[in-house]
Amino acid sequence: MDGMKVSDIRELLKLTARPEIISFAGGLPAPELFPVEDIKAAFDKVMEEQGRVALQYGQTEGWLRLREQIAERMAKINSIRTDPEHLILTAGSQQGLDFCGKLFLNPGDVVILESPSYLGAINAFNAYQPNFVEVPTDENGMIMKELDRILATTENVKLIYVIPDFQNPSGRTWPLERRRQFMEIINKYEIPAIEDNPYGDLRFKGEFLPALKSMDEKGLIMYFGTFSKILSPGFRLGWICANLEIMEKLNLIAQAAVLQTSTVNAMVISKYLDMFNIDEHVARILPVYKHRCELMINTMKETFPPEAKFTDPDGGLFTWVELPEYVNTRDLAAKALEKGVAFVPGSGFYPNGGNNHCMRLNYSNSTDERLVEGVKRLAEVIKEALK
Repeated sequence: MDGMKVSDIRELLKLTARPEIISFAGGLPAPELFPVEDIKAAFDKVMEEQGRVALQYGQTEGWLRLREQIAERMAKINSIRTDPEHLILTAGSQQGLDFCGKLFLNPGDVVILESPSYLGAINAFNAYQPNFVEVPTDENGMIMKELDRILATTENVKLIYVIPDFQNPSGRTWPLERRRQFMEIINKYEIPAIEDNPYGDLRFKGEFLPALKSMDEKGLIMYFGTFSKILSPGFRLGWICANLEIMEKLNLIAQAAVLQTSTVNAMVISKYLDMFNIDEHVARILPVYKHRCELMINTMKETFPPEAKFTDPDGGLFTWVELPEYVNTRDLAAKALEKGVAFVPGSGFYPNGGNNHCMRLNYSNSTDERLVEGVKRLAEVIKEALK
């Protein structure tokens, strides 16, 4: 991988743990929004009522009641009609990416993804030595004419990976027409695709859009969901919704890898969903993220030079900045750290390298004061680099 290596990013994130560093680097939800007391009440209830069951081994697919609840919520929020047999619980979406890499990819196989794309997916698939083909994007996400052209001219394509809602790293969202076009294209070529949707609940502007999976008539979409962004990443609990043939294979992979996800965590989340209204909790989160996003964007508009272009997302956790191509944001990151500010340089989000002039900024995990101060410091560093 050209540009910033995974080990470099790991070291960068270690530095951001220092309290004096204003970090826009991680994709962390705001810890002050975690429903700690409600989760404690749910945990206590599980231990009181079914403690021995919770502490025992369980099904590879995961706690049945939670899979039922997930299916119900997917129908309500994502317009996806499914049932527990089409769901498997995973240790966050990240484990699901590894499982699908193991299932679909051999060395030399082709993975198609957006350019840029989620670094964690690139890393997960890299373990299986595929070739990556990047599809160009614009302000509305993946350009479907380019996807069609690539599929028509590329052999050995085994998997497509996309984030249609508030993409990591760009923050962009596909409009409805692009979603329909995507489904027409993959139906034509019959290529399986991962729809990764960790941020879909975090819409604070505009109207919710239907998931790709809700339009999936051939069973080609593997839908990934997670509780990490709306409840707590510490649970490490996500899920995959897929057709039964894929589900059987994922079960075998999960058995070999981990036997199962945590029964305790699954039962606590299930009990939380029984005892409390998660939609009301999400409704409390959204105004905070909306405010922080608007504060970051407005401060950038006031302080960044006109050469800096950035996205203005309708939800999620990130904005994406593009600078003139002669600016290397890896060098910029080192200078920003000297000023006490951290961000992730953009090159790592491109599996085939290049694009060293971009950066990803996270707004969800900063106070107002630190957010404004951090953006101002970063603006100074950018202006210096443009001289």
